[in-house]
Amino acid sequence: MARDIRRSIVALLALTVLLGGAYPLVVWGISQVAFKHQADGSLVVRDGRVVGSTELAQAFTSNRYFHPRPSAADYNASASAASNLGPNSADLSKAVRDRMDAVVKSDGVDPAQVPVDLVTASASGLDPDISRDAALIQVDRVARARRLDPAKVRELVLSKIDQPTVGLLGATRVNVLDLNLALDSLGQ
Repeated sequence: MARDIRRSIVALLALTVLLGGAYPLVVWGISQVAFKHQADGSLVVRDGRVVGSTELAQAFTSNRYFHPRPSAADYNASASAASNLGPNSADLSKAVRDRMDAVVKSDGVDPAQVPVDLVTASASGLDPDISRDAALIQVDRVARARRLDPAKVRELVLSKIDQPTVGLLGATRVNVLDLNLALDSLGQ
């Protein structure tokens, strides 16, 4: 019995060192060499200052910027989660109606034109991308707020569209942070 206990303790210590220390260090090392930018959070730096991450949504509320999907986590990465409200939830229905009203008012569009991703949060609550249609519906508002030609802003949106991964996974999408930073480079 004592021999079994000793073996168990040795196995526990060996596996703790191997799986709790060595393996994570190897994976971290590989990620730092092969995928440094992603492993460090896909941070975007402008003028020596971190302005966001291409993998996490940030709240853009000014009419001068494209707005991201709503966030169930209030754009807080440490609180990433869905709302867990079901399709029959009165709270979810009210939230979607309120968001719809806000989009219709700010972008001056018919409710039937509003893409679903502008009124519903993603599962993580931090999706950094919006659909092509969600970006295009915001063009006139952004152009008006910045006193830019809407055709120029539309051209910028179209240049920032990412295709589905490997041509099949996901949908066409636009990274909101990337689009807004490109918009800032246009000036005004």
